Amino acid sequence: MDEYTHSVRLERDNCKGCTNCIKNCPTEAIRVRDGKAWINSQRCIDCGECIRKCPYFAKVAVTDSLEDLKRFRYRIAVPAPTLYGQYKNIRSLPALLGALRAVGFDDVFDVARAADVITRTSRDYLLRHEMPKPIISSACPAVVRLIQVRFPELLDHVLPVIPPNEAAARIAKDEFSRINGVPKEEIGVFFITPCAAKMTAKMNPIGFEKSAIDGCISMIDLYGEINRNLGEAGSEGFSPDKMASKYGIGWSVTGGEAIAMGKESYLAVDGIANVIQVLEEIENGKFTDLEFFEGLSCIGGCVGGPLTFENKYVAKDRIRRITESMEEPKESPEDVKRWARRHDLYFTRELEPKSVLQLDDDIAEAIRKMEEMEEIYERLPDLDCGSCGAPTCHALAEDIVQGEASEMDCIFILRDRLRQVAQDLVNIADNNSR
Repeated sequence: MDEYTHSVRLERDNCKGCTNCIKNCPTEAIRVRDGKAWINSQRCIDCGECIRKCPYFAKVAVTDSLEDLKRFRYRIAVPAPTLYGQYKNIRSLPALLGALRAVGFDDVFDVARAADVITRTSRDYLLRHEMPKPIISSACPAVVRLIQVRFPELLDHVLPVIPPNEAAARIAKDEFSRINGVPKEEIGVFFITPCAAKMTAKMNPIGFEKSAIDGCISMIDLYGEINRNLGEAGSEGFSPDKMASKYGIGWSVTGGEAIAMGKESYLAVDGIANVIQVLEEIENGKFTDLEFFEGLSCIGGCVGGPLTFENKYVAKDRIRRITESMEEPKESPEDVKRWARRHDLYFTRELEPKSVLQLDDDIAEAIRKMEEMEEIYERLPDLDCGSCGAPTCHALAEDIVQGEASEMDCIFILRDRLRQVAQDLVNIADNNSR
């Protein structure tokens, strides 16, 4: 198994051993043992569900900080379009980008502009290539990782085009270097992220070798700094012709990508549990008449990311009002066309399955363990209560077979065993008294 660096981490001292996280993990990556949770790094897809559900803040996303800007002579911020939904009463979108620049960046390149580029690139790719239907968006790294882990048969459905944040980093670094005559090695590009999965994707690129993103800073960590600059920072350099289209900004909410690509036969689903349900149906041969599937890990889309500040529904409504007030673009701007031509924005590595759910590398041993697991499962109560520290009885059976738990971890089996022991002691006492 290849090394995989995660951004979702466990703060063990904060963990109280409750079962909120294990019941909501989509890949059953979390267990509670000896009163503390632990995360199976091979199963985790960094979707952030455990961050949302933990009331004790025991699950955190490890991201970069403003201190990391000092590693580079020149710093460029590439903010997700979700940022536009985080603030009320802003003068203009350029003013917001200017406030972000004032935090400590030399330049800002809007990821929404890169979304326009990726929209064009995706259309061009699909005109030249046949793909199995439905085509699955590659924009959400948590969903792509989920497919690698749980639905490897669907990997050839994934659109082999890099996500907008990666495209923004490549374009921003190239443009800044060319215009200012500075070496790319001195330029640091920092993605302002709404979720942990984007940080993980920076450390473990999906579909290509090395990310052009040099760091990811949590949107919630920058909220106050940006807010302080909103009334004073200038918006020079962010003229209307340098801003994203309404469709690029719309990528931040559910369905935005499909609408931008002009798809009529599409299904846009948010929330990782809902995405899993649809992927299961696609795997079973349903939706073959569907052209495009846009799956997003977070409810509402990226505006619902666990590292955002604003309520996802409020942010979504702000994005709606912003895009509705914008004019319909007549055609792609010349710089968007140029960037799409100049940069290689396609996957350069084939997506590979992550076989983390197999019981054993040896087929014969895996079959034996499967049979044993089914026998154990038959003895379990099938209540999926989570009291054993596993999310389901089936997961507990797997843990037992793998030597990571025992049947006594089930409180119902333990209760019956203790009741039997107590009865045996009573019988022994009765026999001795006669």
